[in-house]
Amino acid sequence: MSIKTKTIIIGLLFLGVMVSAVLFFQGSNIAVLNPKGTIASQQRDLIWIATGLMLIVVLPVFALTGYISWKYRSSNKKALYMPEWDGSRALELTWWGFPLLIIVILSGIIWRSSHDLDPFKPISSNQQPLTIQVVAMQWKWLFIYPDHNIATVNFIQIPEDTPVKFEITSDAPMNSFWIPQLGGQVYAMSGMETNLNLIANEPGEYDGVSANISGEGFANMRFKTKVSSHDDYLQWLSYVKQSSDALDFELYKSLAEPSVQGAPLLYSSVEPLLFKAVLEKFMHPTADLRQNSGLPIFEEHNEGSH
Repeated sequence: MSIKTKTIIIGLLFLGVMVSAVLFFQGSNIAVLNPKGTIASQQRDLIWIATGLMLIVVLPVFALTGYISWKYRSSNKKALYMPEWDGSRALELTWWGFPLLIIVILSGIIWRSSHDLDPFKPISSNQQPLTIQVVAMQWKWLFIYPDHNIATVNFIQIPEDTPVKFEITSDAPMNSFWIPQLGGQVYAMSGMETNLNLIANEPGEYDGVSANISGEGFANMRFKTKVSSHDDYLQWLSYVKQSSDALDFELYKSLAEPSVQGAPLLYSSVEPLLFKAVLEKFMHPTADLRQNSGLPIFEEHNEGSH
């Protein structure tokens, strides 16, 4: 078999691998590569751009590794032997220059995208933003709609093409809130509030997950995000308002106990200061401050507050 034939075979094998990889990614429902929102689409594009730029270096390195290993094998007596050759400015410039250029380009892209995709940055839209307060528990998610005075567990519904501001905290170990098809994840930490602004452009049901291991029930700490039309969203709000359950402080304390919640829960009303109370629970303010602010004094922190 001639060298030319072997080269063609190797080239065809390499091309086959690349085509197979492209077909695999196109046919697979990988959440981060199948975005359904503006933020997720920009993040998907960033992944492809960064991967493509890095492959400019990676692919030639692997190709040259195979070529050099084959060309300068011990059985190839025709390979040119140059023991006194110690370098080439052209080659040095190539293998240092291209990676440096790619790093500079990536730095510019990442700097710009870090500002454009800042999770705290509000999304411009003609629609009024919707606020959802998120409390990570062991091992369930509580969602409070302060504008509508309702709450849900392990389920949220939002209208399409409407900015959603998630205000996120934790009443358990640090966790991570993530809806892969709508945008990146943000950590939920006790005593702290983080924000995440997302928008969904297509109706459908999308999986929400915990992206930070938090104990025994972590694998079941999932929720559904339903994106619907504005009319369907309003009908859903009316449906939730008909629920016989109301989330007060006593019910919240039992809900916060470590457990895996199967079916979603709906609450027709919520104590107005519940989310703020969860934040204050871990800040150890003075008793007078808590009473003046109207917040409930949680028993487990009341004993050690002095």
